[in-house]
Amino acid sequence: MTLDQATEENLKILLDELADRLGVVNRSIMDPKDYDLAKYDELKMMHDMIVQKGHLSASETQAFIEELRSVRKS
Repeated sequence: MTLDQATEENLKILLDELADRLGVVNRSIMDPKDYDLAKYDELKMMHDMIVQKGHLSASETQAFIEELRSVRKS
């Protein structure tokens, strides 16, 4: 499976994996409808950073969640 193409299906997979890795309890903030497909590359970059890093500290997790807020639709 490759997540290189910006598709709705890949966006959903990406957000689900981000939610799992960040330990997001309120999954409603990870609804693909709330994210613009044009921002897919930013989300993919965040995803890749988190996968590469592995374990995140609490402050790193919070920073990534804040970054997610900045790429959500208004």
